[in-house]
Amino acid sequence: MEMARATGSGGQVRVKPAPKAARLWWRVHQWAGLKLSLFMTFILFTGTLAVVSAEIDWVLQPSLRVLPSSVAGPVAWAEIAANAAEYPGVARATAIEAPTASAFAAKVTVKDPAGDIFFLHAHPTTGKIQGTGPWMGAQRVLRNMHRHLNLPVWIGVPIVTSLAFLLFITLTTSFVVYKKWWRGFAKPLRRRDARTWWGDFHRLAGIWSLWFVALIALTSMWYFVESLGGEAQSHPHVEPEGLTAAGAPPADLTKAFAAALAANRELRAKRAILPSIDNPMLQLHGDAKAVLVRPRANAVWVDARSGEVMLTTDGRALSLHQRISEMADPLHFGYFGDYWTKVPWFLFGLAMTGLSLSGAAIYSLRIARERGDRIELGRSFAGMWTGMGHWRWLSACLVLTAFVFLTFLILGIP
Repeated sequence: MEMARATGSGGQVRVKPAPKAARLWWRVHQWAGLKLSLFMTFILFTGTLAVVSAEIDWVLQPSLRVLPSSVAGPVAWAEIAANAAEYPGVARATAIEAPTASAFAAKVTVKDPAGDIFFLHAHPTTGKIQGTGPWMGAQRVLRNMHRHLNLPVWIGVPIVTSLAFLLFITLTTSFVVYKKWWRGFAKPLRRRDARTWWGDFHRLAGIWSLWFVALIALTSMWYFVESLGGEAQSHPHVEPEGLTAAGAPPADLTKAFAAALAANRELRAKRAILPSIDNPMLQLHGDAKAVLVRPRANAVWVDARSGEVMLTTDGRALSLHQRISEMADPLHFGYFGDYWTKVPWFLFGLAMTGLSLSGAAIYSLRIARERGDRIELGRSFAGMWTGMGHWRWLSACLVLTAFVFLTFLILGIP
């Protein structure tokens, strides 16, 4: 805590305590940042990795890779669907995702005869199946860990998103705790001792990340509201009832895909939900003129049996409530601008994770200094566990829960 200096009689300098209000703000800032710092760091780190989870899968799964020079033309949606349906061990293909980037294969979600889900990786323009991938890849693992700790969604999401309120408290109190914070954008990191270095890092990372912390806190608060029943009205859709009497969808979906693409020529298709015996509708979702919406906001629905377009939706026609709901994911994970936004989101996510860790380190080293211990970088987190108090057991249990339930998911234990 910064101390104000005043000159006493005789020219001697004496130190007087900071005002009570400043001390109170400091304690609030410290409490919000420290007590659940272990859990906060875990959620921030898994969220940061989730931004690049598709790229992690790309590294780990060779069949997910293609040579960009071999990709010529648009995604061969119908060919991919046909090849996936005929692939050995596939009982049903349910969806196709367009490639994440030019070096990626398309991903097809399929089910085996037992009903278990896995992925097929298909060349985007030839439709050739290159290999398979597990349902529990990096994307699924990191998403589940970050979003709901692998718990049931109705339990896990409110727990995780409640951290947004601690984030908001640390953000607002930082403007009071750190005087004249706007002067710190270019201050170098001093190496006088570990306490000084961590303090300078915490302030520097915090100043540059102010906008990002606010963005993550606000979108997380919105997720919290949605988890408690404040979700927006569902998008327009076509009910399958009354459509199933005219026969099953054809094996060749070329006509249906052509009709869907022709219905909205500005649609940059990102995902196709394939028809089934119970629901003959082919859905094509993607990006169009509306900004900061999920692909599902721009959709075309086609009866795959006749090729008739049954419904088109435009993300610009959403209500205010729906638009806020649609904005949350693109802003939270930064995928709305491809790598122009994903890379900054990943880097600022690392900075936020560093903020959580450095705040705990500052507390730990301050306690060490008060005890008269030597201030060393290697001992930066020695007092973190003690400083968390009883809250450390809650943090540890929540993190452990995520890994325990992840094991259950991998082993297929219901």
